[in-house]
Amino acid sequence: MVDLEIKIGQLTLKNPVLTASGTFGYGEEFDDFIDVNRLGGIVVKGTTLEHREGNPYPRMAETASGMLNAVGLQNKGLEYFVKNIYPRIKDYKTNIIVNVSGSKVEDYVAVVEQLNELDAIPAIELNISCPNVKTGGMAFGTSCPSAFDVTEQVRKAYKKTLIVKLSPNVTSISEIAKAVEDAGADSVSLINTLLGMAINAETRRPVLSTITGGLSGPCIKPIALRMVWQVSKAVKIPIIGLGGIMNATDAIEFMLAGASAIQVGTANFIDPGVSVKIVDGIEDYLKRHYLKSMGDLIGMMGA
Repeated sequence: MVDLEIKIGQLTLKNPVLTASGTFGYGEEFDDFIDVNRLGGIVVKGTTLEHREGNPYPRMAETASGMLNAVGLQNKGLEYFVKNIYPRIKDYKTNIIVNVSGSKVEDYVAVVEQLNELDAIPAIELNISCPNVKTGGMAFGTSCPSAFDVTEQVRKAYKKTLIVKLSPNVTSISEIAKAVEDAGADSVSLINTLLGMAINAETRRPVLSTITGGLSGPCIKPIALRMVWQVSKAVKIPIIGLGGIMNATDAIEFMLAGASAIQVGTANFIDPGVSVKIVDGIEDYLKRHYLKSMGDLIGMMGA
């Protein structure tokens, strides 16, 4: 027998496999394909204080070994989530983590204050890749002072496990990670999407309505892997790795680089059963290599 259990802050994960926000809906969309309860947790789609329509179409495009998205955090707002979504998903026997987004620090704080009261939500993932309207649209996560400030304010308001999702569109992701750790984060997840674009050569126009969008999928894995490794050298809190994980081997590489857990994102669109396959694959890997627990794997990349 091998032990797949992992601790992230106050969270206990039965295994290190989570699903990435925006790629798994609210979990219930996948009930026909897998037993969601087998996962270590699900990160539900980005939730904002107010209803958001998102960006105009077209807002998704396939690229070589990946995809671009500019959905724009479309969701029906916190009140709708609390009244309509939460009652339907609260009885899952796995960790339900809410991805929280906002345009002002006050928005983040208002959301987490209400999420504190939901017993079946043991953690949040703070999306600091959002544009801060008070500073002209620069993302919270692109400077150490703003990343520290939003994390610190949320930490004061939120009582449970606080995971901060980091943007790769920065000069030094390790410095940002250290800033949010100092501000009270229990964990960091990385990476969010890379900024990219696509052009239709025939029409000579951008493919996305917003011109640029977030690049995800296997094409970003080498960058994500490198950033997880760099951040693991800079912080003491657990890291959740994501970016192009398509199978168990990819997941194990992230753990060898220093991640305690992983998130499966774009792969869910290709194979809705992939997350459970990755759980099984990690267990098989530990057995084949005579490893007893996740602690025997995390950060164990050789020189």
